[in-house]
Amino acid sequence: MASVRSTDVQVFIVELDGGVFETKLGAVLSEVASGVMNTKNKGKVSVNLDIEPFDENRVKIKHKLSYVRPTNRGKISEEDTTETPMYVNRGGRLTILQEDQGQLLTLAGEPDGKLRAAGH
Repeated sequence: MASVRSTDVQVFIVELDGGVFETKLGAVLSEVASGVMNTKNKGKVSVNLDIEPFDENRVKIKHKLSYVRPTNRGKISEEDTTETPMYVNRGGRLTILQEDQGQLLTLAGEPDGKLRAAGH
């Protein structure tokens, strides 16, 4: 079902918020699991991704991490929302850096005349 051009989910998660999202997710999963084991009550971790247009080749990914951790006296909940712009490459593949940046030099090592000068 997954194509060669589909988004690599492991890399995608690492790239969200410069790697901070992955760290937060790991900490939240451990915290909620610990609360569940200590209280024998259910906990919850949710990840919501909203994708909006950003500019010509990019989208803005709003990523919200929320959780409910059971405690002996009730529960603790928190949510955290941040954003990461990402390029939409061929086939819809999402990456933090653009994959196809065009040809910079000809085979002879000269600048490719197709590129525009900065500011033009």
